[in-house]
Amino acid sequence: MRDNNNAIEITNMSKFYKVFYDKGHELKEVLLFWKRSRHEKKLVLDNISLDIKRGEAVGLVGKNGCGKSTTLKLLTKIIYPTSGTIEMNGRVSCLIELGAGFHPDMTGRENIYINASIFGLSKKEINRRIDEIIEFSELGEYIDTPVRTYSSGMYMRLAFSVAINVDADILLIDEILAVGDAYFQEKCFEKLRDIKAKGTTIVIVSHNLEQIEAFCDRTLWIKEGKIVMDGEPKEVHGKYLEYMSKGKDK
Repeated sequence: MRDNNNAIEITNMSKFYKVFYDKGHELKEVLLFWKRSRHEKKLVLDNISLDIKRGEAVGLVGKNGCGKSTTLKLLTKIIYPTSGTIEMNGRVSCLIELGAGFHPDMTGRENIYINASIFGLSKKEINRRIDEIIEFSELGEYIDTPVRTYSSGMYMRLAFSVAINVDADILLIDEILAVGDAYFQEKCFEKLRDIKAKGTTIVIVSHNLEQIEAFCDRTLWIKEGKIVMDGEPKEVHGKYLEYMSKGKDK
């Protein structure tokens, strides 16, 4: 790390995806339409550099497809950058995709052990925390039923309850808090405020600008793979909403 006060350092990071044209499935189609095997590169993130300090809460905003979720996936190392570097300082926990890492035929309790172990907890540590995880999730008797029977709200309760109880230094959240009832969403944000006060760094992707303003220290506006504004949430959101209301690029 260039600066030990930073939790995240991103330097000259770019991400390309290969987009293939339609491919033929039969030999005749392959021979006649050989150009279909060609592909083009789609630039998703374009030479981004960014530092996030320990204990900061940062919101990422932008239109769908701008690169917000890709940024979080790169931070979790689900995918890797085409160029540039990412450095993370500490244990990372994430809520990227609803139910990711859950086995549908296992119970909620069994999935707690699987999911928490992915985040680096030992069985002994999970045993010590499992009652707290279950209590926060409010799943009651459903904790011992297969998660394939869960609603999206129940998935969110379980996933969030595990992610916030692994003593992470960095917590990454992508839209998952849009799922579930208003009561549990508020309960989640109260818990996030608590762990932020204890020094956890939090990065949130959300279209709910009010939640970001109430919780985050900074907002990053990503547009066409570039950070076009980085600053105080209300100021950034004002410019972002003005841009969105025009419905076109300046």
